[in-house]
Amino acid sequence: MLSVSNLSVQFGKRVLFDEVNVSFTQGNCYGIIGANGAGKSTFLRILSGQMDATSGHVHLEPEKRMSILEQNHNAYDDFTTLETVVMGNEPLFKIKKEIDALYADYSDANAEKIGELQVQFEEMNGWNAESDAAALLSNLGITEELHYTTMADMDAKLKVRVLLAQALFGNPDVLIMDEPTNDLDYYTINWLESFLANYDNTVIVVSHDRHFLDAVCTHIADIDFGKINLYSGNYTFWYESSQLAARQRAQQNKKAEEKAKELQEFIQRFSANVAKSKQATSRKKMLEKLKVDDIKPSSRRYPAIIFEREREAGDQILNIDALAATTDEGELLFENVNINLAKGDKVAIISKDSRASTAFYEIIMGNKKPSSGSFQWGVTTTQSYLPADNSEFFTKDINLVDWLRQWAKTEEEREEVYIRGFLGKMLFSGEEALKKCTVLSGGEKVRCMLSRMMMLRANVLLLDEPTNHLDLESITAFNNSLKNFKGNVLLTTHDHEFVHTVANRIIELTPRGVVDRYLSFEEYMSDKAIREQREKMYAQPV
Repeated sequence: MLSVSNLSVQFGKRVLFDEVNVSFTQGNCYGIIGANGAGKSTFLRILSGQMDATSGHVHLEPEKRMSILEQNHNAYDDFTTLETVVMGNEPLFKIKKEIDALYADYSDANAEKIGELQVQFEEMNGWNAESDAAALLSNLGITEELHYTTMADMDAKLKVRVLLAQALFGNPDVLIMDEPTNDLDYYTINWLESFLANYDNTVIVVSHDRHFLDAVCTHIADIDFGKINLYSGNYTFWYESSQLAARQRAQQNKKAEEKAKELQEFIQRFSANVAKSKQATSRKKMLEKLKVDDIKPSSRRYPAIIFEREREAGDQILNIDALAATTDEGELLFENVNINLAKGDKVAIISKDSRASTAFYEIIMGNKKPSSGSFQWGVTTTQSYLPADNSEFFTKDINLVDWLRQWAKTEEEREEVYIRGFLGKMLFSGEEALKKCTVLSGGEKVRCMLSRMMMLRANVLLLDEPTNHLDLESITAFNNSLKNFKGNVLLTTHDHEFVHTVANRIIELTPRGVVDRYLSFEEYMSDKAIREQREKMYAQPV
């Protein structure tokens, strides 16, 4: 369907891809993974013809149509949402425009041409184009009254959904998407997962959403040292099998037959747990055919995130009484928040309005005053907070060793060797630890904040969108560390896998109080009674 041969990409002296050869075939979904800066988005731009490689070729089978998720959100501002979606099938839209133009200037001379075009239009299912486009928009949460709204007048987050509908429209032979779940809610992502899991053609996707990659991918394409290696299975299978292969490589004394048996059992166990979608069935067949030699350790480096507590907290963790918050303009974010946090609670703080969850953290950390109500931390608790906006922590022109030293409590903690130990765990080793903190990328800043949190050894962790800017390796290591943490956690995240595997309690902040349940995230979101209750609590008063 789509193949890449001898592809090389070089920026100055930096080689991003070196003689890459890879084929993407029909009926499969490929998740492109790689460390930050490995070239994932660059590779998609080259596949889609938006960028030229230094050398090599990209070949799409003749008569096959490729569709790309548009990254320029203002590219269709002059068109209605419905037109924008139909434009996703360029050949169809071109014929439609030609027919419209000929009708506008109708004459006997062009009647025959109109007839020919209409035959082509019918063969492309053109007469159903608008109703198909409308169905896609509705499935993606764009209500009917917005179908004829000009894109320039659409909310930024809704524009993303229209462009996603455009990419999916007309059943393209090859579908290329870069971070398609950005700005989508839980239910829309669920719909997209189901749509792609039963899609008959080729899908190539970059995403930091591990749950999404697991739900839709039949293969993982791993960008590593300028090459792209294809593996059967989804992200979790790739991650766990590469970890197992790395452990086995370290076990020099283990017999080859024992290692083979261990890997075979792992494959069988994994394929037995696969769901029943079309993608999952084909994935299961591939896993059953997989040979032990196909599984290789990854060269990827994972940060060592380990949260320890200086002391164990007592039974009184946090008590919140009738808390309310508004914006500076007086808009109500939440009210009637009454919470008693128990020992061992790992709570997902969620809200349809991200300003509400951020305000909640800022209030209970003492950085902002509530509109009304009060809160009290238990005397044995210590808090460590990772805010959504960490910019105020990085204003001083100092290196990372001196930056982290600001939170040292003892002479031992002030020692460079001690500080470098925490920075090293977050992959800042050698000269990297002497970088100025004012020149860090978003992901590097979050890794510094995690070094700080580890050094503070608090027994309550507060995390507002902690996975923002992190690569999959850091997200996975972070996720695993929170599962093992023995203290309390309050977290807000759009990462489905992260919240589902960490939280044992869900608290939702709304303008009409809270919904508070001891459930997993998936149980909470799929409960019909809770969904009805949530909708009422967000409903605008008439």
